[in-house]
Amino acid sequence: MTDQGARDFDTGTGERLSTRETAALLGVKPETVYAYVSRGQLSSVRAPGGRGSTFDADEVRALARRTGRRDPLPAGGADLVFRTGITLIDQDRYYYRGVDAGELALHHGYEEVAEWLWTGELRPGVRFSAPPQALTAARQAVAALPAHSGTTDRLRVAVVAAAAADPLRFDLSPASVLDAARGLIPTLVGALLPAAGAPADRVPASGAPVGDVGRTGTGPAGPGIAARLWPALTARPVGAASLAVLDTALALLIDHDLAASTLAVRVAASAHAHPYAVVSAGLGALEGPLHGAASGLAHRMLREVVERGGAAPVVADHLRTGRRIPGLGHRLYDGEDPRARVLFALLEDVPEAASALAAARDVVSTAARHVPLHANVDLALAVLSVSEAMPAEAGETVFAVARTAGWIAHALEEYAERPLRLRPRGQYTGPPPPQALPSPVISSIASSAPESRSGNAR
Repeated sequence: MTDQGARDFDTGTGERLSTRETAALLGVKPETVYAYVSRGQLSSVRAPGGRGSTFDADEVRALARRTGRRDPLPAGGADLVFRTGITLIDQDRYYYRGVDAGELALHHGYEEVAEWLWTGELRPGVRFSAPPQALTAARQAVAALPAHSGTTDRLRVAVVAAAAADPLRFDLSPASVLDAARGLIPTLVGALLPAAGAPADRVPASGAPVGDVGRTGTGPAGPGIAARLWPALTARPVGAASLAVLDTALALLIDHDLAASTLAVRVAASAHAHPYAVVSAGLGALEGPLHGAASGLAHRMLREVVERGGAAPVVADHLRTGRRIPGLGHRLYDGEDPRARVLFALLEDVPEAASALAAARDVVSTAARHVPLHANVDLALAVLSVSEAMPAEAGETVFAVARTAGWIAHALEEYAERPLRLRPRGQYTGPPPPQALPSPVISSIASSAPESRSGNAR
């Protein structure tokens, strides 16, 4: 059968593609297409006459969007496309275990969504508690850092301290990993210093009850993670509408498929690193300027737009100096980032956010005048941080705390896979062997030493 004949073959499920067309769309070799089939990532149907197979076009396009691949898998290399039941990104929406993530985040708090992602069970009103010994160790370690240390520095140190306080950290059974995760996240939040001017005891880190501040801070279960995180972000009093934005942002940011930090986490988990080390790997990758720090750039730009009264001069400055405009565009979405769409709608109910929200929309409309660009979640986080007098790094802090739950979910998946499977093969580009032994370089320090290496110096 010709390729066109394969395209015309219809089993009632929609457009069908031949093996060659599928390989071209995915940017891989035909044999790799069948590797995807063997891994359960594609389904195939034998073409009439038994010559070749056909593939559902929508399924192939969805796989292409998930993988973002345009080159073949290396022969004999590691798994570069991972099986995952956590997050699906498809057609400008994304789903946690098949449930629309935006809808889930609007109706359930951060801890509830984390439990859903970890276990597939929804536990209304669940709250995480920090183990006292881990929290004390983390706070002491953070307090020893220089005053100029950033939030990510504090989080990294807090993870190490919490790990040292947990003698059972090497137990990688799902129950033990989840127990560690439920204690680690509030430990990280409790170890952060209060924002300048914020009362140190505004929201207890231990989870003790506080006044009614909405879905994240009422009832005998005590405050949620969002309520406990708030005083580390700003000295302003917490309001129900603003807290709902923060809690929803945390839930929306829990996972986003295989971002750079999540890939680092899966590599660490593949080596059976304990969950604290896994989170440390994620935090290390997150600190890159092209990942977690992107929200800080959006914050600074948006604050400048508010101060200057319009986006045009700020956008012009960015373009004139060759800088990209932060907070716009996402490689996985053709339209608006669904996380930004949810947060912008909630920010409408925050009176303090009115000017920053208008500035964000001005940025979008100004920048998209000639090229269609859409807001991403960094711009939405910037609206919250600017309007609530948070520092520029607040978005990165929210991102790091939120994504810790997602990193744990990916670690749980990776622990169940073949160990050390994530071992890619390098393509050597150095001088061809065999090369002569290099000549030693004698430094001025070595030449002036009173005794040579062959002497009797002790």
